[in-house]
Amino acid sequence: MKEELLKSWKSRSRENIKKYKIFLNRIDKAKAIRILPVLHQEAFKKINCLDCAACCKNYSPRFKQQDIKRIAKSLNMKERDFELTYLVSDEDHDFVLQSKPCPFLEKDNKCQIYDVRPSDCHRFPYTDEDVFIKQPALTLMNASFCPAVNEVLEKLMEIK
Repeated sequence: MKEELLKSWKSRSRENIKKYKIFLNRIDKAKAIRILPVLHQEAFKKINCLDCAACCKNYSPRFKQQDIKRIAKSLNMKERDFELTYLVSDEDHDFVLQSKPCPFLEKDNKCQIYDVRPSDCHRFPYTDEDVFIKQPALTLMNASFCPAVNEVLEKLMEIK
């Protein structure tokens, strides 16, 4: 991703957050959900997550029990030790990271546990899923730090 694209999405997101909110509340949800996979593919032809990694720096995924088991095993840790070392329970009683940025984020923005990462990380930023349309609050939050979310929202708004 070019540096200017990375800078421009941040300002676009701040400028357009109200517009995005209104749009997501009025959109034809069924039509939008059908087109999301195409827009997702187009966005990721332009955007390389390794240029940004804002999700890993600003967001904690939920760690489901299957995630904890899989990741702990790959790190040769007991599940409980993994939980105590890396996780806390949030207000929804979900396990999330104790700290930001993610402790598994390497200096080159690669993920130390990429092959066994949590399902939330695997699915993020949900730009090819119905969650993108059905949970506008989540989409708007993600738009505040993910250029791919902004790109998909902008393209959706062009189509209407």
